[in-house]
Amino acid sequence: MSRTRVVVTGLGATTPLGGDVASTWDGLLAGRSGVGKLEADWVEELPVKIAARAAVDPAEILDRVAARRLDRNAQFALIAAEQAWTDAGYTFGDDNPIDPERLGVAVGTGIGGLGSLLGNWDTLRDKGVRRVSPLAVPMLMGNAAAANISLKIKAQAGVHTTISACASSNESIALGLDMIRLGRADIVMVGGTEAVIHPMTIGSFGQMQAMSRRNDEPERASRPWDTDRDGFVMGEGSAMFVIESLEHAQARGAKIYGELAGAGITADAFDMVAPETSGHGQAVAMIKALKEAELSAADVVHVNAHATSTPTGDGIEARSIREALGQDTTAIVTSTKSMTGHLLGGAGALESMATLLALHHRTIPPTINLDNPEPGLEVDIATEPRTLPAGDLAGINNSFGFGGHNVAIAFTNALATR
Repeated sequence: MSRTRVVVTGLGATTPLGGDVASTWDGLLAGRSGVGKLEADWVEELPVKIAARAAVDPAEILDRVAARRLDRNAQFALIAAEQAWTDAGYTFGDDNPIDPERLGVAVGTGIGGLGSLLGNWDTLRDKGVRRVSPLAVPMLMGNAAAANISLKIKAQAGVHTTISACASSNESIALGLDMIRLGRADIVMVGGTEAVIHPMTIGSFGQMQAMSRRNDEPERASRPWDTDRDGFVMGEGSAMFVIESLEHAQARGAKIYGELAGAGITADAFDMVAPETSGHGQAVAMIKALKEAELSAADVVHVNAHATSTPTGDGIEARSIREALGQDTTAIVTSTKSMTGHLLGGAGALESMATLLALHHRTIPPTINLDNPEPGLEVDIATEPRTLPAGDLAGINNSFGFGGHNVAIAFTNALATR
């Protein structure tokens, strides 16, 4: 594979902290929690009654007729994609000066259009087949978000959906990077989306004992690395990137947030839900990302960790970071899930965005709710915003998913323009 340099030229997001990138970033730096109590009748019978809902409902933004043809999963994705596309200097939905055969899409999701699937099943059961929507399958299918984005921007170089649980959207970023470096595209929309705050998923994760039950203090429920953590908090939303070859970006005079420098992917082959206890597979994913990026461990000043606030996973990741970067690493680590909750298949894209912006703005968002750190972590975790030094900087974002998926993405700010 060529060492074609790939840069980020557009960002978009709709998250529990805000309806766009700016409000989300401001919320992260302010240490503001997006977690709250769920207001729904079905919540009463569940042990978990909290989640991180999107700050802006997609119905407030999308055309009503168009929104009815999309699952909430795809609604979030289209909103974030339009922001990213516009941010990159293009017009969403209109003709753009891009060869469509050199334009691709890769969007990850962990579960897909669950609301449409279960909603239409309820309709079938209660009202009969004639009331089932003819659009049910196009709405529920996992590739709906990617396909709908491709229709808007006329992408023909390949439209892909990565589904690898909570590693899905980082895997889509890695796939988009490969598409450009293999010469299959010049520009790719990449990212992830998720919208499964639903009694079935919350009930299932709750039965698994994976979710926090701090129902009386929702804003304090997501607490990575804290000794009092009791599970993750589900979130929803989407984050999208426009990535392109450096040559393509420079030729059109695009602004550049930084470089998408490398990706590393491994699998634990250990357990369907539990991470392998040594964290070695996670470490190897980081090492591979740095190797592909032609970076050393000493270049890494920041890690946005997967750290979900589960009792088992957080400590394992701290060990994997030390294995990958060295026992004496000075990289500053944070978990933005402490504020956004866990977007499942959309988490990697949101946290990769936070990693890139931290390098770009030279400020690392804090991990909130870390009152009593677990002993023996031996990594430098930011509990307040931390300033990064001048010069060229590198950072890593980690995403790990059920099934043993490990994906690490490496960014630098070396090519950033104002």
